[in-house]
Amino acid sequence: MSDQPSANIQPSSSVVAEEKRLRNTRLGLLAPGILTIFCIGIMPLSIVLVYSFLEPGDFGGVSWVLSFDAYVQLLFEEDIFDETLSFTTDYLQIFLRSVGLGLFTTIACLLVGFPTAYFIATQPPARRNAWLFLITIPFWTNLLIRTYAMLLILRDQGIINLALIEIGLIDRAIPILYTDFAVCLGLVYAYLPFMVLPIYASLEKLDFRLVEASYDLYATRFKVLKRIIIPLAKPGIAAGCILVLIPSLGAFITPALLGGGKSLMIGNLIELQFGQARNWPFGSAIALVLMVLVMLSLMTYLRYGARKGAPAHG
Repeated sequence: MSDQPSANIQPSSSVVAEEKRLRNTRLGLLAPGILTIFCIGIMPLSIVLVYSFLEPGDFGGVSWVLSFDAYVQLLFEEDIFDETLSFTTDYLQIFLRSVGLGLFTTIACLLVGFPTAYFIATQPPARRNAWLFLITIPFWTNLLIRTYAMLLILRDQGIINLALIEIGLIDRAIPILYTDFAVCLGLVYAYLPFMVLPIYASLEKLDFRLVEASYDLYATRFKVLKRIIIPLAKPGIAAGCILVLIPSLGAFITPALLGGGKSLMIGNLIELQFGQARNWPFGSAIALVLMVLVMLSLMTYLRYGARKGAPAHG
């Protein structure tokens, strides 16, 4: 007997009504979150995007005239006499300095944060909470106050220089404050917990029986670290690096106080345009360029990470 094509079964009206009701319920539950994201995320970014394509106002604000001068100003300088454009690297140097300090801060936080997180993860459960409590204590104080504390420590009459002079290692104070090194120390101090906590969250789930089995198979400590611990802690390492790098690139308070205006970063440049320079379009353009660079970096990393993590097919 030949097979007959089956007829399309149409859902009943009650099923359609139930699906519609469930869809409306989901949309109703998502509406507050979508509205919040739109109000505090999409709308401000849209305003910044629009401002970046306008001309600066005479006394701040913007003039509603379409212009691409804000983006041209990033790479070119206009002559005040003949209005010709010449290539300039002034703002590129600020971008490169910000990226360099951000990468140094991320690497330093990783080198300090990974052993710290591993130490906490290997402690008995009763002690872990105490160590995590100590890690989170800096969050209780405003970043501005913590940065001022670092300023008092790094200055010529600070604790570091006074201690070095007291023990006889130096004869006079070392100029630490208002240098790139001071900015990096301040950034590491500010963002180190953002590196420790995600790595700890990954290491806490680590089955240390795998480590013991590796030692039983005569693996060295370096091989155990390289082939067991680090691969299993990669999600936490990636999250920690992202959480440290992104705010470091746009840091404002730490470079302003510890850099003394000598180590200008992207955050300081944006504040300068919205404040003293009153060039809102240029400040908006810089903020958007920074955001695009960060998004491209994250997309590249995620694509590379997904490709590396994909299983091999024979």
